[in-house]
Amino acid sequence: MLPMVNQWDSDRYTPKLIEAVQETLQMVSLTLLIGGLLGLALGVIVFATRKGGIFANRPVNALVNVLINFIRPIPFIIFLAAIRPLTQAVMGTGLGTEAMIFPMTIVCTVATARIVEQNLVATDPGVIEAGIAMGASRLHVLMRVVVPEALGPLVLGYAFLFVGVVDMSAMAGIIGGGGLGAFAIQWGYQRYNDLVTWVAVGIIIVMVQVVQFIGNAIARKLLRR
Repeated sequence: MLPMVNQWDSDRYTPKLIEAVQETLQMVSLTLLIGGLLGLALGVIVFATRKGGIFANRPVNALVNVLINFIRPIPFIIFLAAIRPLTQAVMGTGLGTEAMIFPMTIVCTVATARIVEQNLVATDPGVIEAGIAMGASRLHVLMRVVVPEALGPLVLGYAFLFVGVVDMSAMAGIIGGGGLGAFAIQWGYQRYNDLVTWVAVGIIIVMVQVVQFIGNAIARKLLRR
């Protein structure tokens, strides 16, 4: 490790670091927003259509489960390469921050769906029975009783998901997605500059800690209602 190499050249690295942070925030925020909403819808469908569910429908449940189980086991770095032709067709390019949002959103959607399903399954069946007994429609019970009942755990699930999305953004950076992952690899690892790498690591740790703290605070309030 050469001290001269590990010095932080502010004029050289600071603008690149700021750009990398902006790219990471863009990838992570848009992926969580789109994938989080799509995953919420998909998770609710899986929960509602399961055997004995509010809208039990075996074909629909099997179809959605196959879709989720098909994508989830694929390592993200391999998924990025495999889906690149589709990314190019949809986004017009397979490289760049905006292009990486497409495959990240797909993986985020199926991961969110499982988190949502697992939290909804844990809902007390008595709450559902009580809602139906009071004459509420099945859709009303699902959206106004079951989902709100699981909001606290769902918030914790989304906070956990944030870590996974940040991890995906770092891997996306390796193959042209930009962001802190690309910054750490190109300007840190490949140039033997440990300081640059650790600056990127430190920023990621701070981002995760802030989101986890906010998620924990929101979840506590929801669970104490």
